[in-house]
Formats: sequence, structure tokens, C-alpha cells
Amino acid sequence: MKNRFFLVFAFFIAAQFSVSAQTYTTILKGGHLIDPKNNIDRVMDVAIQDGKIAAIAQNIDPKLGKQVIDLTGKYVTPGLIDIHGHVFAGTDPDGQLENGFFSLPADGFTFRVGVTTIVDCGDSGAETFELFKKNVIDKSQTRVLAFLNISRKGMYGDENSLQQQNNSFFDPVLAADVAKHYPDLIVGFKVAHYHKSDWVAVDRTVEAGKIANLPIIVDFGGAVPRLSLEELFLRKMRPGDIFTHTYGQLIKTKETIVNLDTKKLYPHVIEARKRGIIFDVGHGGGSFTFSQAIPATQQGFFPETISTDLHTGSMNSAMKDQLNVMSKFMSMDMTLANVVKASTWSAAKAIRHEELGHLSVGAIADVTVLNVREGKFGFYDVARYKNEGKNLLECEMTIKDGNVVYDLNARSFPTAK
Repeated sequence: MKNRFFLVFAFFIAAQFSVSAQTYTTILKGGHLIDPKNNIDRVMDVAIQDGKIAAIAQNIDPKLGKQVIDLTGKYVTPGLIDIHGHVFAGTDPDGQLENGFFSLPADGFTFRVGVTTIVDCGDSGAETFELFKKNVIDKSQTRVLAFLNISRKGMYGDENSLQQQNNSFFDPVLAADVAKHYPDLIVGFKVAHYHKSDWVAVDRTVEAGKIANLPIIVDFGGAVPRLSLEELFLRKMRPGDIFTHTYGQLIKTKETIVNLDTKKLYPHVIEARKRGIIFDVGHGGGSFTFSQAIPATQQGFFPETISTDLHTGSMNSAMKDQLNVMSKFMSMDMTLANVVKASTWSAAKAIRHEELGHLSVGAIADVTVLNVREGKFGFYDVARYKNEGKNLLECEMTIKDGNVVYDLNARSFPTAK
């Protein structure tokens, strides 16, 4: 009887130890971890518990996880961040990018390409942000943040509409007040599609940035006669401000970063980077050309941040999605580690959300798992010229807040019996 008591007691203790030993919800096993913030670029295991990164080690005992996902041969990165998209989707026929048909629902275009955070780039203004928050931000599984348009009506109507060309709509104090009211959601201010040959729109956007202590993102060009990029970079923008559409094509209303005659970067572009101006891709449907990107990257001028400018005019053309743009830069000899950095940690720093973009212990468990396909792949630009590459990135799995939200090959599921 005494021996039986000790056996039951021992079994109870062993059972309790077994339960307590399963300390992790999920273990990602055997993947090649690329975490630029922490300078990790090697095979490592990742453990997740309660929506956070719980452990990073070369070998985590699989017995410690309730779920173990084998990622051997795959690349594991922080959840991708797209800092330039348009997701204020709606049904207003005049809204276009603001509550209109040109924008896209975030959840349909993010998780399947490894994006866990997308920043809407100026669709809403101070008077329309509440509607954007109610209809999109609060209802999306994707983490949606926003650059607030300096126009209080946002991107309403076409580029020549009153709201985007009339200076009376540019209210830096109102914009800053709204940003201060939503500090967790609004990451800065956007100026775009202003066609007058003056600096009013840029100056008022900078003023909003100063009041709220936030960066601005600049979509520049459209004025006749055109305004100077040199003045924009060296006398208007501040360190930490973001220039998007970096590799845009030469048009009569917009200057470029590369002199097409000499194929050299303009000196003021190099000086701007030294000043701390952040250069973002913002590919879009009309803002990326190899005639700019190839000579720029050959001179070492790669982007700090890679973004899509996602909208209905870019999703089915040269841009496609975040992974295609990253792969496109790999075709121009940007390393895998660097395209990941430009889509994670550098992006998080640019929007001042440094709780994102890395897999430090204790960080939010946003994780992207990638395949790197090898072969011969073609990429084309908005001018319809192509460049060939040897790699194409593909999303194998996306995890947001510790939960699998996209699983290409059902790696997180048990086998049917």
C-alpha cells in the first residue's frame, strides 16, 4: 500500500512537471533566422509564448512546445512592414484613394506576402481619419498605421481636385492635433500631388511634423516649372524625413536622383543621405524605373526602406507586391539580409515604431517565413523594361501576434488520419 502511494505520487509529480515543461505555445524549428536589429543571420530556433518572442537559441528542446513547426530550409524574419500602401478602401465614387475604389482592403494583400504591418500613406486627412479608423483600422487583422495627409480632406478626388491644390485645406495645427490624439496609429504626415510651383504644401507639412514631433513623407513632383530636389533635400526636409518614389522616372515635372546623361547620382542626393534623409522605394504603378534604379544601386545607393505604394493601379502591373519588390532589388545585387532589413528594422525605425521589425526576446511575435526560389526570373518596371534575377521570394507562412495567419503548405496543421 505504501509503495502504491509513492508510485501514484511520483506519477502525479511527473505529470505536473511534463505540463509545466511545455513552456512555449509554438516553436519554429530549424529555420535560417535573419534578424537585422540583433545581427543574426544563421540557423536558429524561435519560441513563442503569449504572443511574444519567448526564446531564441540554436536548439530549443521540441518537448518544450505545444506546437512545433519544422522550418528546415526556410528563412525566418521579423514580420514585414510596408510603409507606403493605400488601404482606405471604400465605395465613395469620388474618393479614389480616400474611402474609394483605388485603395485596397489590407487583409487581402498583406499576410499572403508576409506583411504584418502596413502604413496607409496619406489617404486620410485630419477630417477623415476617424472614418478611416472606424472602417479600416479597427476592422483589419493586419496592423494598419497611417501617415496623415496635410490636406484635411485627404486624397479625395483626382490630383487636380480642390482639396489637393487649394492651400486653405493645408492645416498643420489641425493635422498635428489629430496625430497627437492618436499617437499609436499616426506615424507622420504626407504631402503629395501638389502641382503649384511653390513650397506651401511642403512647408505646412514640415510645420505639422515639427508641432507633433513626427516625420513627413514626401511624394514630390508635378509642378510646372518644376521645383528643385536639391532645395527639397537640403533646405526643406529634416533628418528622419522620408522621400518616397526614389527611383521614379524622368518626367518634365519631376527631377530624378540619377543624371541620365552621366548615369551618376546628383551630388545633392548623396549629401541628402548624409543629412539623414530616408530614401524609400514607393514602387507604385508609375514610380519605379530601372533607368534610375540600376545606375543608383551600382553606385551603392540602395533604399533604406522598401515599400509598394499598393493600390489598384500597381497590384497587377510591375509592382505586384512587397516580395516582388524585394526580389527586384535582389536582381540588382541587394543581398537577402539587406532587403529584409529594409522591410523590417529600417522600416520600423523610419516610422518610429521600434517595438516592431525585430525578434528580440519579449518582442511582438510577428514573424515571416520565406522560401527563396532559385532560377531565372523576370522583373519589369513602369516604363516596361525588364531585368532578370536569380531569386524570387515566396511567403511560406505569416505569424502575427503569435498566431499563424497564413500558411502556404499547412506546416502548422496536424496530418490527417
